[in-house]
Amino acid sequence: MAGSFSIDVTEIRDRARRKMADGPVTEGYRRSTREVIGVLNDVLATEIVCWMRYSRHAISATGIDRAQVAAEFTEHADEERDHAMRAAERISQLGGDPDFDPKTIAERAHTTYETFDDNDLKGMLQENLVAERIVIESYQEIIRWLGDGDVTTRRLMEHILAEEEEHADDLMDLLGN
Repeated sequence: MAGSFSIDVTEIRDRARRKMADGPVTEGYRRSTREVIGVLNDVLATEIVCWMRYSRHAISATGIDRAQVAAEFTEHADEERDHAMRAAERISQLGGDPDFDPKTIAERAHTTYETFDDNDLKGMLQENLVAERIVIESYQEIIRWLGDGDVTTRRLMEHILAEEEEHADDLMDLLGN
C-alpha cells in the first residue's frame, strides 16, 4: 500500500518568496545549471548547423526528384530551427545566455556542415541521415544524463529526439530503404 501524498505548502510558499531570483530553478532541480546550459548550447549549435545544412540542400538540390526532396529538406530545416529556438529559450530560463556566436557554432555542433554537388540528391540524403543518426545517439545520451535531475529539459530533449527520429525515417523512405 502506497503512502499518502502530503506536502508542506506553507514551506513551499515561503521558499518561493525567499528564492524568487532563482526563477524556475527550485530545490527539486538536481543538475548543475552551468552544465545543463553548456550541454544545451551544444544542442543549440547542432540544431543551427542542421538547419543551415537542410536549408542549403533544399535550395541547391536539382534533378528529377528535386521537388519532393527539397520539400522534405525545407520541412526538416524549419523543425531544426524550431529545435534551436526551444533550446535557446530553455537556456535563458535556466539563467544562461544562448550562444549564437557564428565563430564557434561549427566547433560546438555534434554534426558537420557538408555541401554536395547540386545533382547529388542521394549524397545529400545520406549525409543528412548520418547527421540525424549522430543527433539521435547524442540526444539519447543527454536524456539519460538528465534523468530526473531536470525533468523539463529532459522532456524538451525527448520531444526533439522524437522529431529527429522522424527525420531519419523520412530520409530512409526517400532513399528507398
